[in-house]
Amino acid sequence: MAFIGSSLANDVGLKLILSPIGSNIVMRTACCGVGIGLPVYSTFKAIERKDQNEQQKWLIYWAAYGSFSLVEVFADKLVSWFPMYYHMKFAFLVWLQLPSVEGAKQIYQSHLRPFFLRHQARADQILGFAYSEMAKLISRHQTEIQFTRSLIMKLTGSGNGPDNQIPGRVGEPGQPLGRPGRTLTEASTRNSDSESDHEE
Repeated sequence: MAFIGSSLANDVGLKLILSPIGSNIVMRTACCGVGIGLPVYSTFKAIERKDQNEQQKWLIYWAAYGSFSLVEVFADKLVSWFPMYYHMKFAFLVWLQLPSVEGAKQIYQSHLRPFFLRHQARADQILGFAYSEMAKLISRHQTEIQFTRSLIMKLTGSGNGPDNQIPGRVGEPGQPLGRPGRTLTEASTRNSDSESDHEE
């Protein structure tokens, strides 16, 4: 009886993996598990153990995986229709991690490292510009960011202290909620009081 059950499970598993419709769902899930889930946990373990060799191994993996993901974003529409694409992607992700072949290390040493060594100055220049522009954007919109942060903390209930009060008053520019002159705290207090009056 156990033999029949295992044979049935194998048949169902093979049909599910090899069928065109169910295969993509199963293989996409497997790709996420093998390509992201397992490496995230392995990276966590390497960091917690303070194992330099394992940390370097997983840094190299993430460099290779990130590069593959960038290419895949642009090529996905062209290759995802290709039969057995997700099966090949799964095999590639396994190959990247296999200790016996160290696929990620091979890609890093033969392609990524030479490319970045050649273009390092330009990449640093572009990243420096992007970081400075991002800092300018954030500093220009600091008030809106703080308001949004305070609002989210107030709505989730994670900020009840005086430092987490929502700045400004309702009705001022950029804050069109409620009647003019009332703060959001006052508005929410009055709304909750009126709701409790209606319940009685």
